[in-house]
Order: sequence, then structure tokens, then C-alpha cells
Amino acid sequence: MKTTSILGGALALSMAAVGGAALADYPEKPVSFIVPFPPGDLEDVLTRMIADDFQAEYGVAAAVVNKPGGGGGPFPGAIEVANAPADGYMIGSFVIGVPVVGHQIGIPELSPEKFDPLGIFLTYPFVIAVAGDAPYDDMEGLAEYAQTNELALGHFGNVLTPTQVTMALAKTMGFEWGSDAAFDALDCNTLASGDADVINTTLQLILPCLDSVKVLASITDDRIPLVPDAPTVGEIEPSLDIALWNGLFVHKDTPQDVRDKIIAVAQKTVMSPRAQQVAKDTGGLVYWQNAEDSAARIKADIEKVAAIEAMLE
Repeated sequence: MKTTSILGGALALSMAAVGGAALADYPEKPVSFIVPFPPGDLEDVLTRMIADDFQAEYGVAAAVVNKPGGGGGPFPGAIEVANAPADGYMIGSFVIGVPVVGHQIGIPELSPEKFDPLGIFLTYPFVIAVAGDAPYDDMEGLAEYAQTNELALGHFGNVLTPTQVTMALAKTMGFEWGSDAAFDALDCNTLASGDADVINTTLQLILPCLDSVKVLASITDDRIPLVPDAPTVGEIEPSLDIALWNGLFVHKDTPQDVRDKIIAVAQKTVMSPRAQQVAKDTGGLVYWQNAEDSAARIKADIEKVAAIEAMLE
């Protein structure tokens, strides 16, 4: 009995050591970062930086895989992450829509919620902009002008958070858009050609003509340093204090030690000089919001999105 006990104890210690080593070995095979948009936008650029640093840190291949379809659903990239093993080898780089509404719009693979945030790292520099010769200089002036003039709004799609915020802002300020339309591109030419009177676009797309346009407001967490005089929509109407952000997510069953290794690299990357230079060059807000604060933000944004949707009904 004594010999059996000793052998049993040794075996248990051996198995514990093997299990601990298996966890400590992560990562030991290629890792994929799933971006549910085409290549080239800010979330893609920054996620590629994270993947490069992950590969350099841990010595395994790490690559971004683009799976377009992440704005308002059906989120094919998110579904792939949800269906993958919860082992940290497939990481989602998701916009607000995936964790906030993905499980609420009839996608069985995402219901109930399948993901936990590792951290949020980007707020897109969405702005409300008009031509430089527009007869108003701020949102209050636009609201007054719209009482007697029809204004055409250009946006990237009704399902996007910045578009919904812009629509809701009009309601809270007592005016209606004369018309609105979705565009593939919203840049200097859109305003110069008169295709839209007001555009809801990202600041980087109008940087070439920033001297000849007016930025009336930003749909961001904080004011954009490149246009510091433009208030956030949240400053104008606190109930609409919400932005289009991007973060890293893993399946809810992913072990904590695996999460910690991903977080360690991602946090360092986004706060690096080269990532902060992207922020300076584009107007994007690049930072690291930890997992706990990100989860709280998502919970608050779910309530805000529901309120905005109710307002727009």
C-alpha cells in the first residue's frame, strides 16, 4: 500500500507537471488574428502590428486573416472564432457591433454571448464634416439651418454606430435630414461635388482637404487632437456618448494564462511609438483599455445602442 501510494503520488505530480508545461508552452503553433474587414483600415494596420510583435515575442507564426462582413452582420469572422477551440490560437479583432449586438440579431453561432474582451485599443476618428463654405460653423448652426433647408447626409451605412449616432443627434437637436445615402467612399470629393451636404466619415479620409472643410463634431471618446475645437457628440448630447471602437476578443472558455500572454504583447504594441504615430497621422485614438474596463464599457454600450435604436424607431 505504501509503495502504491508513493507511485500514485509520483504519477499525480508528473501529470500536474505535464499539464502545467502544456499551458506554459502556449503558443506552440501558428496563431490567427481574425479581422472582419478588408485589409488597409486602422484596425487592420494595428492588428498586423500586434501580430508581428506576437510572432517576434513568442517565435511562432502569427498572421492577420481578413474576413469581410463585420460592420452590421452577419459577422463571418466572429462566427469562425466562436466555432474554434478556446485555446487562444484564433483571436478576434472586432468592432463594437460584434460583442454588442452580434448575439442579439439572430445569429445562432453567437448566441448567447461567446466572447470576452482582452482589451479595447482603438476608437475610429469618425466626424461630422461639411464644406468650408457651409453657412454654419457648428452643430447648433446646422440644426438651425436645417429647419428651413434640406440637407443631404452621406454615411457608410445605416447599421454603423456613427451613422445611428448622427441620426439620433438630429432628433435630439430638433431637425431631420432632408435625405441620406450610403457611400463607398466619403472624402473631399464628396463635399466638393455636392453629392452630400454633410458627411459622416473618418478624419483620415478628409485630411488632404482639412483646410477647406469644417469638422462640426467627432463621434469619439475624446476630442481628436488634429481638430481640437470640434466637440464630441457626447459633449453635445451626453446620452449619445458612444463611439465605433475595436478590440481583441477570445472565446469565453479561453484559459487566463493564454489571455495574459496575448494581452502582454497587444498592450505593449498599441502603446509603442509606431502605433502612437498612426494615431497622430490619422486622428484615430489608440490606447489600451484593460479587460475589466472593456467589459464594463460593452455592458454600457449595449444599453446605449438599445436606447438609440428605440429613439430611431
